[in-house]
Order: sequence, then structure tokens, then C-alpha cells
Amino acid sequence: MNAQFDYAVVDQIVEAHDCKQSGIIAILQEIQEHYHYLPRDIFPRLAEKLDMSEAEIYSVATFYENFSLEPKGKYVIKICDGTACHVRRSVPILERIRAELGLSASKHTTDDLMFTVETVSCLGACGLAPVLTVNDIVHPAMTPDKASALLKELKEEIANA
Repeated sequence: MNAQFDYAVVDQIVEAHDCKQSGIIAILQEIQEHYHYLPRDIFPRLAEKLDMSEAEIYSVATFYENFSLEPKGKYVIKICDGTACHVRRSVPILERIRAELGLSASKHTTDDLMFTVETVSCLGACGLAPVLTVNDIVHPAMTPDKASALLKELKEEIANA
């Protein structure tokens, strides 16, 4: 285990679930909510606290697409590429955002950990297509220009923080 890692948050979350193995998904969700991803340092600690193997916990963390083992940005932008959004041209929106942030299909998070861009199969807002979310807030009827304006707003928010 890493001596530098502060396990207080992890311990609190596990104890809030009575150290029960049956709470592993909720525990991982809460840890991810706090750190914006699942740090590798948590696995040995969880194994010890929950009396599970690291492999069992890792298999849960990698089975569910919602969990991330890689750090995510302060702003997680999810661009829908489901049928309705795709037909209404979500790809140019994705391309514009990636270009403006210096990201690609293989690089999802900016170096400063401010932005993560992901594509998702469906956001459940087909009538508002094309849509994207920023930290789960829906932005409907997107265009590349609207996406650029939204990025500009978010960058100003960062600069003024």
C-alpha cells in the first residue's frame, strides 16, 4: 500500500456500509464520486476491510462500464452517439470538442485534469438530440458552435475560480 495515500475517505465509506461485501458496488460508486475515478491504491485497502481478494474487487470495477480506473477531469463531458444523436450529427460536435481540448479517440482527459470527453451509446434524451452532458447536466440541441461556446463558458468558470 502507498504510504502517501490518505485512506480516511475510503475507510469512512466502507464503514458507512458496515464493511459488508454486498455493498461493494455502492462503495466503489462513492469512492469514484469522491476521487472522480478509482485509484489503484484503494484495492488492497478494500480487500483488507471487506475480506475479499483484490481480484474480486478489481473484477467488479472493470465489469461495470461506469467505473474508471483512470483519473477524470473536473468536467466530464459525455457526448451521445446513439441513433437519434448520430443521425442529427453528434460526430462533428465530438470532433470540435476534441480538437479544442487537444484530445483524441485514445486520449480522453486533458493534462490539467480539467476536462474528460467520452462518448456514450445513449443519454436517454433522444427527443433533444443531439445532446451532451457536462457532469450529468443535459445540454440539448447541440451544434459544434454551441459546444465551443459551452467550452468557453467552462474555461471562464475555471479561470474565475
